[in-house]
Amino acid sequence: MQQQNRPLSPHLQVYRPQFTSIMSILHRATGVTSAMGLLLITWWLAMTATGSDSWHTANSLFANPFVVLILFFWSGALIYHLCNGIRHLTWDTGKCLTIAESRKTARIVQIATVIITVALWIGIWW
Repeated sequence: MQQQNRPLSPHLQVYRPQFTSIMSILHRATGVTSAMGLLLITWWLAMTATGSDSWHTANSLFANPFVVLILFFWSGALIYHLCNGIRHLTWDTGKCLTIAESRKTARIVQIATVIITVALWIGIWW
């Protein structure tokens, strides 16, 4: 078999991640994280349906500061995935497809994620 003289795809040793590629990787990672967090919420809902003792057990777990911290980051991942999903839907309409617009919308997604997550948790605690 004869080898063709064609360019090789970049591998991880020479590839420099770009801002938009990091956003894409984070979108996939937050999708997986959101699915795993939904398992925790589903478990809590199942515990509330089985009786008051189970409900108290589940609520005592959610009162743990470490679990609250996990829920905070999980909600941030969920909100990031939502905001970036809206960005992808915008691309589906044919808008914001240039590199400059893509970077600008990526920044908007990051800022919106932080603001919405913090506002959500302020609303939960107050």
